[in-house]
Amino acid sequence: MLKKMAFILLTVGLIFIGYAGMELKSVQQLEKVALAQAKEDLKKQIIETSQPESSNPELSFQNGQTIGILQIPLIEKEVPIVEGTDEDALKQGVGHYTGTFYPGQKDQILLSGHRDTVFTGLDKLQNGDPIIVKMQHGTFTYTIVETEIVDANDTTVIRSTAPEEMLTLSTCYPFRYIGNAPKRYIVYAKLIEK
Repeated sequence: MLKKMAFILLTVGLIFIGYAGMELKSVQQLEKVALAQAKEDLKKQIIETSQPESSNPELSFQNGQTIGILQIPLIEKEVPIVEGTDEDALKQGVGHYTGTFYPGQKDQILLSGHRDTVFTGLDKLQNGDPIIVKMQHGTFTYTIVETEIVDANDTTVIRSTAPEEMLTLSTCYPFRYIGNAPKRYIVYAKLIEK
């Protein structure tokens, strides 16, 4: 009887491991497709705006649309940025929190991603490390100025930073937590170069 029970538990465990592996592979494939799309979009002509360089560019994207590329050189990350932060968007890459701004608009840009896929290694970053955002209207380099850990339901991290442009990255915390993590790891980075 014990052998039968052990066999059943082993089989169930292997099924769960197999399912998790297939899900991870699926997410990696979606991310790869979105990154290829972002690279193709960036090859297209830069968005023309009739506004002077000093004013905010008018940008508008549909939920689920690939809008750019996020590069974090220190942890060798190059991932697509997708409009929206719903589960479908986050399976493709880093999600841009709708309602916050875009690079070049001199306010807060909030990007969210999963700790076990696109933001693996985010905890290795330190103040002064660069983060690069590439979009059709330009390439923007930010430098990390602060990190913090907040409760999962703390929405005070979503706030205007105007006239200063601030890139904010958000992911679940702790990084090696199993299940829905109770905290969020936040990275703040200031624009240093366009």
